Amino acid sequence: MLNYLGRRVSYSAISILGLLTLVFFLTRLTGDPSALYLPLDSTPEARAAFAQLNGLDQPTYVQFWNFLTDLSRLDFGESMRQNRSAMSVALEAFPQTLKLAVVAMTLSTILAIVIGSIAAARPRGVFDRIASFLSLAGASAPDFWVAIVAILVFSVGLGILPTSGTGGWQYWIMPIFVLMLRPFGLLVQVVRGAMLSSLTSPYIKTARAKGLSRHSIVFGHALRNSLLPVITVAGDLTTGLINGAVIVESVFGWPGIGKLMIDSIIQRDFAVVQSTILVTALAIFILNIMIDLLYAVLDPRVRY
Repeated sequence: MLNYLGRRVSYSAISILGLLTLVFFLTRLTGDPSALYLPLDSTPEARAAFAQLNGLDQPTYVQFWNFLTDLSRLDFGESMRQNRSAMSVALEAFPQTLKLAVVAMTLSTILAIVIGSIAAARPRGVFDRIASFLSLAGASAPDFWVAIVAILVFSVGLGILPTSGTGGWQYWIMPIFVLMLRPFGLLVQVVRGAMLSSLTSPYIKTARAKGLSRHSIVFGHALRNSLLPVITVAGDLTTGLINGAVIVESVFGWPGIGKLMIDSIIQRDFAVVQSTILVTALAIFILNIMIDLLYAVLDPRVRY
């Protein structure tokens, strides 16, 4: 187990370092930050002072070496926009994204397991056809389009939900609904397929011969053996939610790390962009490790 974790940490560290290196050079291609942070009529001396203050007056290779040195201390410098530690800015925004993703994924998974299991218990029935149609529609609908339509209907048209920001429970409804659609749609299909395979297994026929109820067979026996593929897909979808929350957070003005990343790219706040990338990458890495370890808990045949 320790050897496995050591390999995973090593491979992930290399991947994260490569990602941050790519981000470092790409952000420098977006332009000179002084054009955004200084007045249009600022003097060359003022621009030179701004570049020196933010370490942008040196050659790119020197900036990159300084970046690697600071990275070893997890120090990305200060935010040009907020004049404080870039890492602290990213860490303050990430919990908002994490809460949104956890709530959306938890509700999606629970609903998908229940609906997918019921649909598989009576294949090609009315409930199965309705569930399949709704799940495919949810999995196919673009997030940004659903978000805009939701704002037009519930905020502009009916006036019952706020358009953006955070606050009471009303602010959570539309972002969570939009984030839930795709995971819910995909997981219903995965649960249904896995359950159909399990319900035709010999041990299910034995359970039926013993006179067990349909509820006990579906949820007590077949569901447990169908969870591994569900966990695999749910884990991938959760990492996708953390990444894909960029669009939803931007549309709904949700103050998470996705919106912070977009704002920082537009404002050429290089330190914050790099910090948000690192925090997001580490969260995805930790989530993948947790999913791998959960396999061994659910399936005794899995060993690392």
